[in-house]
Amino acid sequence: MVLDDSNMQIKKIHFIGIGGCSMSGLAQILDSHGYTVSGSDARPSAFTEQLKKRNIPFVIGHDEKNVHGADLVVYSAAIKPYNPEYAYAAAHDIPMLERSRLLGHMSGDFENVSCIAGCHGKTTITSMLALIMQDTDQDPTVHVGGMVDFLEGGVRLGKGPAFITEACEYVRSFLTLHPTHILVNNIDDDHLDCYRDIDDIFNTFVEFIQKQTSSGILMLNASDPLAMKLRDHATGKIITYNQPDESDWYLDDVRFDNNGFGSGKVMHHGKHVADIALPVPGMHNLRNSLAATAFAAEIFGVDPAHAVASLKRYKLAGRRFELIGEKNGVKIYHDYAHHPSEIEACLDAAKIVPHKKLWAVFQCNSYTRARTLLDKYATCFGDADEVLMPDIYPGRDTDTQGIHALDVVSAINKSSANCLYIPTFEEIRDYLHKNWQPGDIVITLGSGDVNKQQMIFLD
Repeated sequence: MVLDDSNMQIKKIHFIGIGGCSMSGLAQILDSHGYTVSGSDARPSAFTEQLKKRNIPFVIGHDEKNVHGADLVVYSAAIKPYNPEYAYAAAHDIPMLERSRLLGHMSGDFENVSCIAGCHGKTTITSMLALIMQDTDQDPTVHVGGMVDFLEGGVRLGKGPAFITEACEYVRSFLTLHPTHILVNNIDDDHLDCYRDIDDIFNTFVEFIQKQTSSGILMLNASDPLAMKLRDHATGKIITYNQPDESDWYLDDVRFDNNGFGSGKVMHHGKHVADIALPVPGMHNLRNSLAATAFAAEIFGVDPAHAVASLKRYKLAGRRFELIGEKNGVKIYHDYAHHPSEIEACLDAAKIVPHKKLWAVFQCNSYTRARTLLDKYATCFGDADEVLMPDIYPGRDTDTQGIHALDVVSAINKSSANCLYIPTFEEIRDYLHKNWQPGDIVITLGSGDVNKQQMIFLD
């Protein structure tokens, strides 16, 4: 793997924001290819712990001296121009590369670049595929956008010719990739802070699939209408999944046990080829496992029976229906779900888990989402017995856009569930401790800092 500037060979690379999932993974890949890698971040994380294990140096805190001597500076989208390291690199003409562009550049060095795309489910499908491929002798490199237990992070360092990566549509970053094969799980109206509307999102997916090599396979979720519309713009072979009796791959005889864990028959062209049984709850995860199994079979030639055997050991990626703890006989879960489609799927899974009352604590991440998705938030909480909502987490937004948490609460109350506005997590904790009963479950939802804030529920 060679990263050359026009005037010099790059040897030393510094990552600003190295503690992020993707950034730490890319740093590890470059380190494994012989580059001298360093980094900095504002705070330690599970991903910086993984860097420690690999002896990749990093510092906590940003200072221009950290960049001295670097041949290339890589920065994440969260890093602003006034960051002292960014500012120093820019002022001293040190070559700089945004994270997604580095990922795209690196993908061009692999013979087989398999991209898992879609507005929802791509982290789960990619991590499931990583587990399946770990049990083969093909030794791919894998890049996942989340904390994956069996990888101890978000990356698998391989020596084979294949690169498996999440392909994220946010700020059109997946357009930097060089895809051989693509899976599109769905297309939805997320990230409306950087897209005009759903047509803009769809057209960007069209642009992405048209970057695919002509000999590649495009795998589409037949249950998602917009994903299937991509057929009209594709040039290569198309494989479909998820629509019983109509797709190339689908599930039959689906069942759920008392824990909400799904099982079913994997069908290929109407033939029963494997039996799948997942140790994680929810129909959406069963469908994700079908996608991973079908992709492994079609792209890598993995026997479906071997694929589903690997998935018997699967654990969800971090912040995906994660059991945080238990207090007073109440189990507390967290899920990264923040779009209404994700919330609906998560609560559909949660309702199968044995419980007396299902509490949902929803932290909306960004005023843009609250404003543009208000009507959908109104109707996605129907499986919760009671919803508690604190103030909106600003995320990347800089103003309120005329929306408040009370507007979301009012919409939910009119359409789908009993919802209360409780401004702070301390007040939510007090309310829960006063009202929950043994046997209840609480699930916190959101992509902001709710996973950290919720820890006080265990106090």
